[in-house]
Amino acid sequence: MQELPYKRTDRVGQQIREILGQIALKHIDLSHLGFITFTEVNVSPDLRSAKIFYSVLNPKYSKDELQAAMNNLRKPFRKYIGPELKIKYIPKLKFYFDESQEYSEKVDKLLKDIKRTT
Repeated sequence: MQELPYKRTDRVGQQIREILGQIALKHIDLSHLGFITFTEVNVSPDLRSAKIFYSVLNPKYSKDELQAAMNNLRKPFRKYIGPELKIKYIPKLKFYFDESQEYSEKVDKLLKDIKRTT
């Protein structure tokens, strides 16, 4: 049996990420939090839950406050995802701050510091 290039969870995750971006533009204003970008969506194998990672440019609140605000918007996002997503169950959403950008900036800074000292 030939394996598909992408797992179903990956395809659904990508679709959810695109739908979230559209919802943020059309229905739910996130500008009061900063410029939010949805970076990744990991969907559970049973498609009943999704971890949504986001990054923020020009944050107006601390990470904890952003996390609380984003998770308070789970139900409205889920309501708008429902009609767009063509699967039996709409996944329960949980938002997480994506720390990969900060991590890569720290590593980059360390490498530049090492280069300067050598």
